Amino acid sequence: MLYTLNMTRIVQHLWEAIRFENALAVVPVFDKERPIRFTGDMQPWFTRRPCEPTVRSHINLCVLDSRWEASEGFELDRNSNVAAWVKNDHMGFEIIYVRRGVMLKYRPDYLVRMTSGKSLVLEVKGQDSQQDKTKREFLAEWVRAVKLHGGFGIWSWDISRNPRHLLNVLQTHNQ
Repeated sequence: MLYTLNMTRIVQHLWEAIRFENALAVVPVFDKERPIRFTGDMQPWFTRRPCEPTVRSHINLCVLDSRWEASEGFELDRNSNVAAWVKNDHMGFEIIYVRRGVMLKYRPDYLVRMTSGKSLVLEVKGQDSQQDKTKREFLAEWVRAVKLHGGFGIWSWDISRNPRHLLNVLQTHNQ
């Protein structure tokens, strides 16, 4: 009975151990229909959530999901380390991950192009859960695959744990 009640945890633990320890190669997986996308390809869409105009984003408005994400967006728009950025809303940028034996999609909060030319996948996160840690393992694997591919520049990822932390994150990743 104990095994039955915890079967999803057991499967997840074994799957992660097998997948990450026994991978022969890390290769990016592309969308077969549209392998490369641009912010300029984004189609218009409507929302009732609050939005603010942007300056350094290819998308003219940023959807404000929370005050915290709004403050992060405002900083991205004015920070000298940032060349361009976009809120990952309706962009189609997703990381596939497995949690408790189920394939899920993770949509990081922001995509940032630094003035150094590097690209940063930025997540805004307060408290961590086990699911958040699993998402980040798959994000780290995605970034590693893109780096090994070599055709998309230098990518990294990070987490902004509070609005004051973002300044350090941007400065660190712009070096």
